Amino acid sequence: MPTTLVETQFHAVLSASDDALEDTIDLGASLLAASAADWPQISRAVLALYDRTADGCWRRGWQPADVVRAVTRELGERHAPIAADLVAAQARSHPGTGRRWTAQLRDLDASTPWWSSDDAYLTELGARENLDRFGTAARVLELLRSIARLPAIEPLAAASFQEPARKQPATGAPRQLGRVRALLAKAESSEFPEEAEAFTAKAQELMTRHRIDEALLGAQEGSRHAPAACRIGVDNPYEGAKALLLDAVADANGCQAIWSSSLGFSTVVGFDSELDAVELLYTSLLVQATAAMNRAGSRYHESGRSRRTKTFRQSFLIAYADRIRERLTTAKEEAEASANEAAENRLLPVLAARDVAVRETTERMFPTKTTHRLRGRDADGWRHGQAAADRAELGLRDKLDRGEPARP
Repeated sequence: MPTTLVETQFHAVLSASDDALEDTIDLGASLLAASAADWPQISRAVLALYDRTADGCWRRGWQPADVVRAVTRELGERHAPIAADLVAAQARSHPGTGRRWTAQLRDLDASTPWWSSDDAYLTELGARENLDRFGTAARVLELLRSIARLPAIEPLAAASFQEPARKQPATGAPRQLGRVRALLAKAESSEFPEEAEAFTAKAQELMTRHRIDEALLGAQEGSRHAPAACRIGVDNPYEGAKALLLDAVADANGCQAIWSSSLGFSTVVGFDSELDAVELLYTSLLVQATAAMNRAGSRYHESGRSRRTKTFRQSFLIAYADRIRERLTTAKEEAEASANEAAENRLLPVLAARDVAVRETTERMFPTKTTHRLRGRDADGWRHGQAAADRAELGLRDKLDRGEPARP
């Protein structure tokens, strides 16, 4: 029976030792590929296995983007589209809940299957990837093993709303974030540092203002809004420095970031709109930092030594994150102080209550987290990293403040 054959080869690959894995995959792929007449039934059986494997991932705390990221991290880019196929196959019976889950399906192009029928999936997959039956079966078995072996992780806290009906429409978060996104896009594409500074500073100002407005409105209407969480990829190379930058952005926007170094992501805990702001600003600052690092690396040190070394780039990004932390923190404190004065001292207690809620949620999700300090070892890289952060000007003073991303 084709279904039994698929199940048998999958379990053989799943239980194979690392030493025997390649031979086990080759044998399984050969047996599946040899059953040409049963290829449509094998295709259906593979999709049924996709469904069960993905469902197990969701039960163990993973989400669609996490799964594709983990597969890409372990097996490489060529497996990412098939991982998205697995998500699309499972989405038919489990579309997920919440706008973040829906957005992940959309971003992965996995909201609906692309193949014409379940019988034709493997044939059409082979045509898409330019693989014969053996190559198609081998890649599917590699993918299924990788996903089935993902460990259990902490489920994300879901946003919870228990609030009375508002007399007026809610604050325009999508439009506000759209304005922020547009400003950051301009900062990323600008070739003029002063112009990029202005765009980035304006984006941070809008995000801070929106956070304050939302907090005051929620307090006025008596809403009970619990913190949520999302995961943001933190990829090699220099993932420690990138996690430090994300931690700085999260902290400045009322969130906490927990770096899972072995899994390639940080979990950010905070109120829903603030999570959006963190992801937007982190992505933009990382783009700007990478561009600045590459420009600095294209030149040579005064001594003639190349700046394309790992220590230079690591030190560059750590210094960049340190400087950004200082600037964002100062910006937040200045904006909150000004808004609190305008609100007749009603703001700070509201923000303090939100900070407590975020901290308590983080402690429940990650009770055993630790801190990890990173230090730059290349003085030239450190100086250039600080200078690059200065060019992402937020209108603040220069003062070094080292940061520590938390790790579970």
